[in-house]
Amino acid sequence: MQHEIQRLFDFPYYQLEKFNLEKAFTTKYNGKWESISSKEYVEKANTISRGLLRLGVQPNDKIAVISTNNRTEWNICDIGILQTGAQNVPIYPTISKEDYQYVLNHSEATYCFVSDQGILEKLNQIKGDTKLKEVYTFDEIEGEKNWNEILELGKDQSNQSEVEDRKNDVTSESLATLIYTSGTTGRPKGVMLSHGNIVSNVITSETRVPLVKGKEKGLSFLPVCHIFERMILYLYQYCGVSIYFAESIEQLSENAKEVKPHVMTAVPRLYEKIYDKIYAKGADLSGIKKKLFFWAIELGLKYKPYGANGWWYEKQLGVARKLIFSKWQEALGGELKLMVSGSAALQPRLTQIFAAAGMPVMEGYGLTETSPVVSVNDMNNGGFRVGTVGKIIGGVEVKIAENGEILVKGPNIMQGYYKDAEKTAEVLKDGYFHTGDKGEISEDGFLKITGRTKEMFKTSGGKYIVPPLLEGELKQSRFIEQVMVVGEGEKMPGALIQPNFEFLREWAKRHDINIEDNKELVCSEIVIKRIQEEVDLCNAKFGKWEQIKRFELTANEWSIDGGELTPTMKMKRKIIKDIYADLYDKIYNC
Repeated sequence: MQHEIQRLFDFPYYQLEKFNLEKAFTTKYNGKWESISSKEYVEKANTISRGLLRLGVQPNDKIAVISTNNRTEWNICDIGILQTGAQNVPIYPTISKEDYQYVLNHSEATYCFVSDQGILEKLNQIKGDTKLKEVYTFDEIEGEKNWNEILELGKDQSNQSEVEDRKNDVTSESLATLIYTSGTTGRPKGVMLSHGNIVSNVITSETRVPLVKGKEKGLSFLPVCHIFERMILYLYQYCGVSIYFAESIEQLSENAKEVKPHVMTAVPRLYEKIYDKIYAKGADLSGIKKKLFFWAIELGLKYKPYGANGWWYEKQLGVARKLIFSKWQEALGGELKLMVSGSAALQPRLTQIFAAAGMPVMEGYGLTETSPVVSVNDMNNGGFRVGTVGKIIGGVEVKIAENGEILVKGPNIMQGYYKDAEKTAEVLKDGYFHTGDKGEISEDGFLKITGRTKEMFKTSGGKYIVPPLLEGELKQSRFIEQVMVVGEGEKMPGALIQPNFEFLREWAKRHDINIEDNKELVCSEIVIKRIQEEVDLCNAKFGKWEQIKRFELTANEWSIDGGELTPTMKMKRKIIKDIYADLYDKIYNC
């Protein structure tokens, strides 16, 4: 009898019954790929559950997991924790130790699993100010408790019946996890997601995945503490996809060549970086090779799905794929059928160029509070449209409020914010979750994101500005890595721009400009003049009141560690404005 899926821990049993994979999860340790089967996955998860029961873990206890990289152990612990009726509290590894302390105390976590020495050192600085009873490491660290101790504790199967009782007490309505949003302002909020929230999202999203079940390989590297990648991992398990964990984003290409994945997920910033590296290599070519490369790029930027450009375009595209785009494929293993993008807006040019290259990126939309998928593009049945986030998934209802805000209703909507009824009531009204995003739905059902309600502002002249629209257009320039449009209450819009320093240095060399230092680059009149050209190109697409009148370049690269970006690469607008207060002042007071 097929295993009915109502709780997250039902997915491994379903996979075991349906596919019984030899390689369910594969992680690289000390330069060697090591796999576990579906059977080992289930057995180890049960062993963890038995060990946790012997530690005295009770239903609704909170257990934190912090891992620098995605790895097999995370998933085993996830299922092991959930089977006891406890909740998994994943924490971003890159947040500050103060935020560690806040999340651990707010969730009242009693145990914590950490991946490595770096995480442990940060955690140890605040552990004494939390309710943690014990910390267990995945890596072997001398003098520290290791997760193998819990596996050893759970070896004796005599309390497996107690594990089964605990499992039976968990329903689809039971709380499964607290996910603390990285937050662009203020303290993170603990999003309460039930088993049913995430399960419904997995099962409904599966209809949009064109994979051969039980036969495909997926490469995972986005943080599994984020609901996007976590849901994808459950989806892979449901579809019998063998999951490989990349060592890091830096080693993604190398790992992809080794693994030869059929599917992977990423955030737009990563697709931008992949494209920029490919473009830079093409720019270094010469003669006919260079001409062919840029002919293919130009062709790709005109791409329309389903042969809409006609037979002659498709004929040329076939040649471009054979001569040029096949090499792009090879750089990521050569067998990619599908890439998925989430977390932020993907530039249409990237959607077009990757689809033209035979590696379509299916952009979707969702939030932590929606488990996360609300809509997603799909190559099947005419469900792919450039510049949109696809059609709404089954069972989910979306309506657009009078002010343009996207409202969502369905089985994927969170239970609320943990210990915060006031903030919950602000966003959950009449059964609808108020996303804070603005959008529109076409007559044939495609959702398009047009901005954030909270990010809109008025200039002193009373004109509305929608920063994400301007920022999206500006970031299409290869000279611009990050940009934040400012000007609330000011006479005009301005922009703080972090140049793409890697590209800028290559450009400077080609133009015999001998400047390597970032500070010198952003002060160079030639550089400023060149970026002004990019800003002018953008301005031409907007009304006069919306156009960027002045900008300043930052010498720092915006980063998670620097405080400008959240762990999901979103801008912390208030913090960026504070960090670069001097540049803001130059825009408006010089």
